[in-house]
Amino acid sequence: QLQIVESGGDLVQPGRSLRLSCTTSGATLNHYAIGWFRQAPGKEREAISCISYKGDTTNWADSLQGRFTISRDNAKNAVYLQMNNLKPEDTAVYFCAADIAATCVSAIAARAGHHGMNYWGKGTLVTVSS
Repeated sequence: QLQIVESGGDLVQPGRSLRLSCTTSGATLNHYAIGWFRQAPGKEREAISCISYKGDTTNWADSLQGRFTISRDNAKNAVYLQMNNLKPEDTAVYFCAADIAATCVSAIAARAGHHGMNYWGKGTLVTVSS
């Protein structure tokens, strides 16, 4: 069982940046594709982006491309989500998840809920407010 932990969530003002981290305890993420998701209050979970075990990225949310960037550092056993120019509508719980298939599904599949993720973290809260 892969235990995933997200961190980095915080209360920030609009226009600021945050970097979220995803890691595990006692295991490696290096063989998994990792996806980031978010769920705002009263809304459905939204797929943001994915990175394969090799580092290939797939953007799942066109509206966030250009502001949100996924990356990984296998030496640090971590996957990151860099979020720039944050807006109040980015307020949500952000989740990291791992796919044993090690590659990312298409944006169409992810948006339909067929993201293939097997293991989920408990999330980290990002609040964007002045």
